[in-house]
Amino acid sequence: MVPHLTVALSGPLLELEQRFLAQSALIEQWFRASWLERAPPFYASCDLRNAGFKLAPVDTNLFPGGFNNLNPDFLPLCVQALMSAVEKFCPAACKLLLIPENHTRNVFYWQNVACLALILRRAGLDVRLGSLSPELVAPRAIELPYGQSLLLEPLIRRGNRLGLADFDPCAILLNNDLSAGIAPMLRDLNEQTLLPPLQAGWAIRRKSRHFAAYDEVASEFADLIDIDPWRINPAFAVCRDLDFKTRQGEEALADTVSQLLAGIREKYREYGISETPYVVVKADAGTYGMGVMTVKDASEIVGLNRRQRNRMSVIKEGLPVREVMVQEGVHTYETVRDAVAEPVVYMIDRYVVGGFYRVHTARGKNENLNSPGMKFEPLAFETGCNLPDSGENPDAPPNRFYAYGVVGRLACLAAAKELDATEKMAAPQEIETPSSALLTPA
Repeated sequence: MVPHLTVALSGPLLELEQRFLAQSALIEQWFRASWLERAPPFYASCDLRNAGFKLAPVDTNLFPGGFNNLNPDFLPLCVQALMSAVEKFCPAACKLLLIPENHTRNVFYWQNVACLALILRRAGLDVRLGSLSPELVAPRAIELPYGQSLLLEPLIRRGNRLGLADFDPCAILLNNDLSAGIAPMLRDLNEQTLLPPLQAGWAIRRKSRHFAAYDEVASEFADLIDIDPWRINPAFAVCRDLDFKTRQGEEALADTVSQLLAGIREKYREYGISETPYVVVKADAGTYGMGVMTVKDASEIVGLNRRQRNRMSVIKEGLPVREVMVQEGVHTYETVRDAVAEPVVYMIDRYVVGGFYRVHTARGKNENLNSPGMKFEPLAFETGCNLPDSGENPDAPPNRFYAYGVVGRLACLAAAKELDATEKMAAPQEIETPSSALLTPA
């Protein structure tokens, strides 16, 4: 099923998707050449927004937690892509230790872990689960629906190797985003392959670094197919030295919001768009939709009440927010049964392996759908993102999904550039955040 696009397929979107179809051979050649220059992340997911006049990524996750939401028919594609990834990073791997998130009772997350473990096992790996939680001192069974279960075991460090009491793995796969910091037992594992690398975790990673890399990738790609990069690229800016509780940096943040909104209004005038521009202020590190708010006018920043400031002041693991990225808001015009929807594209290695729609019944087209306590309806893609059909119209399922796959791979390529740039970083204090000057795509 393809969610309904609530605007007529005409103008910029029609022209953009037609250009993707007409130049698919050139696009695929460009991707192949690009992946020769750098290694893709082991896996990733990308949240997209389709505004009818713009199709752009708004977030890229390097520890995806929704494999259970993918179409089961794509399992063979996932297995093949994972085999390619393993052969690239650790060709001799036979035993793999999977490290999930700590302190989560979310049954959907554990179903994701079970699905990921199944893919790994189908790829020929002996898989066990180990926990970074110091509270886990003995193996614990996690019961799942339909009679499934997982066994979570305490990690044991022996010299430069990490494993379980009776399990010495060749490779370690993190499905834990390291929001709480880098555990000492993960450092200096020079005898084992650690995937993704430590700099992929939120202890080091910054969203602004990712979108600075995406800005470069999108500009190069736009030149390739002769489009305005703004149509696939959300403008953004960065603000530092903030304290929402004490209102420190409030005026600077309001000024940044005002500048970014002015740039978006200019683009809307250029394309004859009548929608109201907005921006999303989000913590520069972290996930789970925490530390995020939508703003349509700079006056809203100085008008935050205590509850709003408290909500913006901390993220996952209770970490304080000191830096934020102000990102151009991209409306979502896709709906499922009158509920707004946004596509999420999943990748393993350099391959798109499927995706699903995040659907929220209580949110609008200009709101964050990945919000705490959300009730959403994952709707798996029914066709892949790799096989466009030039004989169909641009909005036919294979072609819209192909467009999603193209933009998702651009974000994945940006993540590869981002990881290369931060490879030598080992601690959060070593990070320099990009300038807070307005970064608006040309």
